[in-house]
Amino acid sequence: MTGIIPPSTGDFSAHSRLVQRLRRRYGDALHALPAGEPVRATMQTCFETLRQHHSSNDALRMLRQFVMERLVVLDTTQSAPLEGVTRAMTELAEFSLDVADVQAQQQLDELHGAPLAPNGERAVLWIVGMGKLGARELNVSSDIDLIYVYDEDGETAGRPDGRGRISNHDYFAKAVKLIYSQIGEITEHGFVFRMDLALRPNGNSGPSVVSRQALEEYFLVQGREWERFAWLKSRVVAPYSEPLNALHNATELRDTVLPFVFRRYLDYSVFASLRDLHQQIRNHTANHSAGRPERANDVKLGRGGIREIEFTVQLLQVVRGGHYPELRTRPTLRALPRLSDAKLMPAATADALAKAYVFLRQVEHRIQYLDDQQTHMLPTAEADVQWIAHTLGFADVAAFLAQLSAHREQVASEFDRLLGQGEHAATSRENEGAPAASAPNEHLSLTALLPELNARLAQRVNDWAEQPRIRTLRDEAMHRLLKLLQRTNAWVEEGRVSEDAAVRWCDWMEPLLRRESYLALLVERPRVHEQLLRLLGLARWPAKYLLQHPGVIDELASPALLSERFDPALFEQELEQRLHALKSTGQADEETLLNLLRRAHHAEVFRTLARDVEKRISVEQVADDLSALADSLLKVTSRWVWQNFKQRHRDEPQFAILAYGKLGGKELGYGSDLDIVFVYEDDHPQAGEIYAAFVRKLINWLSVKTSEGDLYEIDTALRPNGNSGLLVSTFEAYANYQEQRGENTAWTWEHQAMTRARFSLGAPSLKTRFDTVRANVINAPRDHTALREEIVGMRDKLRAARPVKDGFFDVKHSAGGMVDVEFAVQYLVLAHAQQHPALLDNVGNIALLHHAEVAGLLPLGVGVAAGSAYRELRRVQHRARLDELPTQVPLAELSQEQAAILALWQTVFA
Repeated sequence: MTGIIPPSTGDFSAHSRLVQRLRRRYGDALHALPAGEPVRATMQTCFETLRQHHSSNDALRMLRQFVMERLVVLDTTQSAPLEGVTRAMTELAEFSLDVADVQAQQQLDELHGAPLAPNGERAVLWIVGMGKLGARELNVSSDIDLIYVYDEDGETAGRPDGRGRISNHDYFAKAVKLIYSQIGEITEHGFVFRMDLALRPNGNSGPSVVSRQALEEYFLVQGREWERFAWLKSRVVAPYSEPLNALHNATELRDTVLPFVFRRYLDYSVFASLRDLHQQIRNHTANHSAGRPERANDVKLGRGGIREIEFTVQLLQVVRGGHYPELRTRPTLRALPRLSDAKLMPAATADALAKAYVFLRQVEHRIQYLDDQQTHMLPTAEADVQWIAHTLGFADVAAFLAQLSAHREQVASEFDRLLGQGEHAATSRENEGAPAASAPNEHLSLTALLPELNARLAQRVNDWAEQPRIRTLRDEAMHRLLKLLQRTNAWVEEGRVSEDAAVRWCDWMEPLLRRESYLALLVERPRVHEQLLRLLGLARWPAKYLLQHPGVIDELASPALLSERFDPALFEQELEQRLHALKSTGQADEETLLNLLRRAHHAEVFRTLARDVEKRISVEQVADDLSALADSLLKVTSRWVWQNFKQRHRDEPQFAILAYGKLGGKELGYGSDLDIVFVYEDDHPQAGEIYAAFVRKLINWLSVKTSEGDLYEIDTALRPNGNSGLLVSTFEAYANYQEQRGENTAWTWEHQAMTRARFSLGAPSLKTRFDTVRANVINAPRDHTALREEIVGMRDKLRAARPVKDGFFDVKHSAGGMVDVEFAVQYLVLAHAQQHPALLDNVGNIALLHHAEVAGLLPLGVGVAAGSAYRELRRVQHRARLDELPTQVPLAELSQEQAAILALWQTVFA
């Protein structure tokens, strides 16, 4: 770590007044704790040794003192890693709570019998560790934040004589008191841990223990935003000893907690609550240190302290954890790299915060090592500060304080940026002199705001005034809406966004007004708001897509959005990480996986869309990325379906997906369906039935609509015998059909389709065989005149079915349109690929026209000109669809492109 050098040898621990006191009191007894880092097994050994001469209460307290003395030595003298110290304290707490709970319930069972659930089994008490205990990162002098929950209401069994029955609630309330007496009460040996139950439902005014059902009802009715942060790190920590082991059914409690902490949508409403909570902490710290400068150096609660790192991490986890399960981890140091991997934080920032966290925690521990006090403020005694500096490897106090200051400044800067304090300040400066962009008057109404707005924006907003969804908005939501309108209006007046963008934003926002999380997101992220307006101003279709999938607008927060391209390997890796995270919490059910795939797909399509309308990528690159995305989703979905398939008979399915049409030619557009064919090669006796069921399930996963929408429409009409054929066939049957073996064979139009076919995914052996079949089909001897007549006849039928108004040109279907290029290329490939192998490659129409010209099949310049014209027609078609405009344009606008393509047609088919 920067600024830290290996400490010199010597017993630094002797400076600790805590260590001095413990060594005087216990002397050689300290060796009852086996040598090395304290772990649960060595604590158990020490406890059993102490129990030979002491009560359980005294033995636990002495064990705690022995562990503390050992940790001071290991940390200050032997440079023990932070993780080793916090793990030891966490395991000490778990061990102590387990011992205390077992003894408490044994004592109560003798008086009242065992607590029983309605099914007659023993009711379970979950001791839930919160905060650093839950995250396994407990401080050396920390208290432990606990919440006690039991699984079922009911009554105890009573004593053998039938007396002593009490409710389960009363039983566990008594257990809580007994546990406190064994852990928290101060005796001649001190305490084991200070215990804090203030995080329980209703805080200090609530009952000491609640049932799971009562907890669930509390979350639904009264749960507050800050409690979601508290429960983020919750974990059942005890009891773990049999027969009271509460870890066996801890999933029941987890299923209650997770939906409360992590919402299904991106929840930016927590920003305001966390900002308020943090301000209260800063105010409390400032008041506490007023007139007492020695209290200003609080490494936990002060500016740039430990709490701000934790808040930074937890805020991103709570906002995004509903969509990104891989973020659901408790330890801060484990969460930071995951946030970086999810592109929610630059890798350099995550690394800097991790280093700051380790450094600040090590400083905090040394502060507490001095006197075993729960304090986080640097000591005022010069010798103590010097000791802290030296145990961290610094040559002097000045170097230590400089490093401390640098870390805290880095943390504070990142925290302010995340909470929007830096961003809001920048926005305010940018809009200086524009009254409409200032914070709105809290009493301002929508009607009162209208005169301040741009005329077109005011006219659109005026339509909202009497709508029920506006009248029923909460005050806080209305306040956010007014702020967004003022900000939008200011940007229109400045020329930063267009009037069209502002009006389309209103159109998009109107049906979402009751979903207040989107108002919160845009208020908290001005850059996202501005990027969204810009995107809506550039084309009409994005608004429709964003209305279907509004959550994807959060992608606009990424500064790298427009400069990156789709990365299939990274995309698939992220999906697998999310699957692993869901499996680790037992949430990988089918519906969850379906929605996970859809959210990932919608987000990636939106990223491509944003780059597209900003003209950062070409039409061809859009098609390449959308096609690659489809390939990745087919690969991941087929793998997940097979893993969850009840009839799975082998680790990997011996099947393949063959891509045709736009997917095969890598010309996929927004909303395109997938033309695919399924084949298999498996000698299992029931292979046909197995793969038919597998493919049906796979198609269902791809096409079924869930709350998150669907992935793709699937078209399998190009399979052998079309819609009357088998949904999935053996590869041999597919090859026979395509290569004209037997009576049942493919038609010419199916051979045309083969020119654009490619192997999408499947067993490697099948890819080689497919490439061979495709080459055989394309290279088969043909009567060129008959082939020409068939293709021209099909083209005439298509044109007759797509009439075009006089004076207009349909970029796809008119003579000289895109279809003419596609049919001409298909003819050239089927007629001449055997003599000119370059035509066999599935590289797209433009490249194939170039190959044909090089091969002498087209006059010089004809192929290149037609290819350029085809590219322009694709661009015009693409832009028209983005703007929701017709693809028929005045004839004169594209006369040059039409002429180039007609020249190609005449050359090939005349």
